[in-house]
Amino acid sequence: MFASRYADVFKGDAHWQKIGGSAEKTYDWPETSTYVKNPPYFEDMQLEPAPVSDIVEARVLGLFSDSITTDHISPAGAIKADGPAGEYLVEHQVRPVNFNSYGARRGNHQVMMRGTFGNVRIKNQMVAGIEGGVTVHYPSGDETSIYDAAMRYKSEGVPLVVFAGKEYGTGSSRDWAAKGTALLGIRAVIVESFERIHRSNLVGMGVLPLEFQDGQSWQNLGITGAEKVSIGGLETIEPQQTLNATIAFADGSTKDVPLLCRIDTEDELSYYRNGGILHYVLRNLARAA
Repeated sequence: MFASRYADVFKGDAHWQKIGGSAEKTYDWPETSTYVKNPPYFEDMQLEPAPVSDIVEARVLGLFSDSITTDHISPAGAIKADGPAGEYLVEHQVRPVNFNSYGARRGNHQVMMRGTFGNVRIKNQMVAGIEGGVTVHYPSGDETSIYDAAMRYKSEGVPLVVFAGKEYGTGSSRDWAAKGTALLGIRAVIVESFERIHRSNLVGMGVLPLEFQDGQSWQNLGITGAEKVSIGGLETIEPQQTLNATIAFADGSTKDVPLLCRIDTEDELSYYRNGGILHYVLRNLARAA
């Protein structure tokens, strides 16, 4: 009975056979798919990494309080029709009834990055009294979704930072919490303290984790989100080094703020200098080939 039922197991049923397929060794990334897209992580990648550039006049994408979890950051749950991810799917002829969930579409970075920091309960203190993935674009002052603001800054060539409080990144180790952060163009996350695994995941995606020192916070520094943030010395950065951030306020004043670099080991430093752990691994494989 076993031999009879499993003799043609790899043929599948009629539905499976209709799918078709290819005998090629590499996936051809069909443009029509809204579930799987070729991710942009390796675009313009060279064998040798370029020196890490300083963060110059970055804008603030979000100001968050304590205990921001990976569920706040990572796309999860149902996709709303009136959000950036829903609008993207509608533009690609997907009806709302067929949106499915972020989890089902985790192979499409265009959907996932649109849902990063998009949790309905996240509170960006730049837009007090409003829950959800909303921020303010500067210098225009336009209130918009975090994704749309990030893409607007990208088109303007402006790097981004995020500020938060204690225990940033608690909860399950969700890979898209770090991947979405990187894809939005966030160069550094500056907090009072990190959850261990999320800190490591940020480094693995080429995002710089930094911690305030001496009891400082974005609140007692008077940061509102309208500031510009510059961080130098990144080309020669070392693990656990104290870096200086210059905060330029809207009134023309500046403050120099010491920050602890939470790249903790030499291995993590190698990942960061390569732009992330994926780039590090691929470059090592290419050199060994």
